[in-house]
Amino acid sequence: MKVIGYTDVIQVAVLLLGGLVTAYLSLTLLSEQFGYGSDVFKGLSLLREKADTHLHMIFDKDHAYYKDLPGLSVLIGGMWINNLSYWGCNQYIVQRALGADLKTARSGLLFAAFLKLLIPVIAVLPGIAMYVLHEQGLFQQEMMNEVGIIKPDHAYPTLMNLLPIGLKGVAFAALTAAVVASLAGKANSISTIFSLDIYKKFINKNASERKLVLTGRWALIISMVLAALVAPALKTLDQAYQFIQEYVGFISPGVLAIFLLGIFWKRTTSAAAMAGALLTIPVSTILKFLPALTNGAFPDYPFLDRMSITFLLIVVVMIVMSLTKKETTHEVEVSKDMFRVTPAFAIYSIIILGILTALYTVFW
Repeated sequence: MKVIGYTDVIQVAVLLLGGLVTAYLSLTLLSEQFGYGSDVFKGLSLLREKADTHLHMIFDKDHAYYKDLPGLSVLIGGMWINNLSYWGCNQYIVQRALGADLKTARSGLLFAAFLKLLIPVIAVLPGIAMYVLHEQGLFQQEMMNEVGIIKPDHAYPTLMNLLPIGLKGVAFAALTAAVVASLAGKANSISTIFSLDIYKKFINKNASERKLVLTGRWALIISMVLAALVAPALKTLDQAYQFIQEYVGFISPGVLAIFLLGIFWKRTTSAAAMAGALLTIPVSTILKFLPALTNGAFPDYPFLDRMSITFLLIVVVMIVMSLTKKETTHEVEVSKDMFRVTPAFAIYSIIILGILTALYTVFW
């Protein structure tokens, strides 16, 4: 984890620089296209003028992309479940914090939160600029795939090609290294979870250390082969990221429900947690495909709303099961001192929340 941490720092610095330069180039190119010269601020104003509908995060039901961002669910619904599950319950993410002491982990989380606030500048603004430029007749061929279909996923790679010689190579190298580091982190998670939480716990309780290592390696190899077989199919998708978010959302509600109830409610039983883990995929699958099977008789909810429904249903089931059947619990004593934060941490957290509130207010 220490090696992954050091490489992540270098990659983030390079990717951040490349992303900011790409955003700058896209806005200045937009300004030049409309005859205003290399004026980044004029580029921003042109975005508001030419693509105002792309600068809102809360959509009405008649909006073309309401199913991707279903209104207030972005603020009080499934978006919370999606993010809390990923950032708080995903072993691939959490292992980076667990590898440090408490003070360092908290500082890292705050720093990551500030970096996350730059994503709209690094990724969203160039994407919207690319949309306006494409509407003006630029990058027509670059945005198409082999059969002539416009692929939104081509927007950012096309813009990165505009980077100056040298910086472009460094940015692509950093991007490749980030992918490799991400795979390394995921590989560690896959082998650890399967060998310790599945194989040793349910299949071979007396497995030796060597056997666990070999089992983890085989689990990793099989997982990577399956991923390699599935990956080419993603080329047919309009937006691969949206697809991944939706189907990860089949698992997220159950995982978050188990963690939240397990941490904050002492009466939660292991049977209830197992029920939550087993229910999350079937319930999500039913909500996803039942509208088509019933010819529209059952409502076709946006995927964020399906996550909210699944989460609430699992929480209810877990609470009922925990209340009706008591079992001997093994409580973990956690000192209250671990939850006390420094004034600086509290201040920076408030600043982050304030910036988020301002962003959602301005781009409502």
